[in-house]
Amino acid sequence: MTTSFRRNHRESPSQFRTDSFQRGLAHWNRERLAPGFPVDDWQKLLDRDMRMLRLEGGFIEELRQEIASDAAEAPTDPEAFVDWFEGLRETGPGQGDPLFAWLAEDASRDALRWFFEQEAAGEAGFDDLVAMTQVKLPVGPKLELARNYWDEMGRGQARGMHGPMLGALARSLEVEPVIERTVWESLALANAMTAMATSRRYAWHSIGALGVIELTAPGRSAMVAKGLRRIGLSEAERRYFDLHAVLDVKHSADWNREALIPAIVQDPRRATAIAEGALMRLTCGARCFERYRRLLWGPADAAALLLCSKG
Repeated sequence: MTTSFRRNHRESPSQFRTDSFQRGLAHWNRERLAPGFPVDDWQKLLDRDMRMLRLEGGFIEELRQEIASDAAEAPTDPEAFVDWFEGLRETGPGQGDPLFAWLAEDASRDALRWFFEQEAAGEAGFDDLVAMTQVKLPVGPKLELARNYWDEMGRGQARGMHGPMLGALARSLEVEPVIERTVWESLALANAMTAMATSRRYAWHSIGALGVIELTAPGRSAMVAKGLRRIGLSEAERRYFDLHAVLDVKHSADWNREALIPAIVQDPRRATAIAEGALMRLTCGARCFERYRRLLWGPADAAALLLCSKG
């Protein structure tokens, strides 16, 4: 992480930065978003959902307050904002983290498996996030999110869908991602993305968070793909990361031009919300990378860590 963005590494205690809270929120998200059927105790479920929504809101507001002063510095002129936004590729929280060069060049197969297990368990589903975010958006941003969604869905072909590619890689690596074996930082990232996409008061935040994924993912994806190639995975097996190392470059340029600029032209206040969402996403990612390094580079080697995670 660069010094361009302020973040206190000696963070104060928080009820939200714990395994128990993030696992509970992750289980709730999984249950509430799954297709289901009418139930007799639906009123009881609504009471539970209201409690969880309040907790989710507190979590997001704490994260938002953490980055608010940095986001307030983002310009509200559309072209200047995009320049600022694109600068996050180099200066944003978590960018250039040494974890990824290590994954590319030195990490063992077990270390890469553990890393992927954490990332996959915390995956919120980019296609679903885009679909939920686009509801009632203005025409320009809505169309750009529709084009992005179509790519995520393999342009109508099951073999090209990005989500199943991730599942295929999990099978190749013989990992079974589960919430209980996932560090809270990874779950918090997915929970934050889900909260922004499902709550309309954070819709513009979600635009920023999704856009900054497209902006910053290609470099990291390329390094992960290099590590997977180094340990012997085939082109077909590592296709998910190879694809995102290339395709997201175009997605990012299109997103900035077709979603961010038209949105801010219509209402400059959206720039601050988009900036907040981007920094919230990057901050969550930076916490993941830092935690992964502490565990993978700590006293126990990655193989022992992987065995412990299966206990």
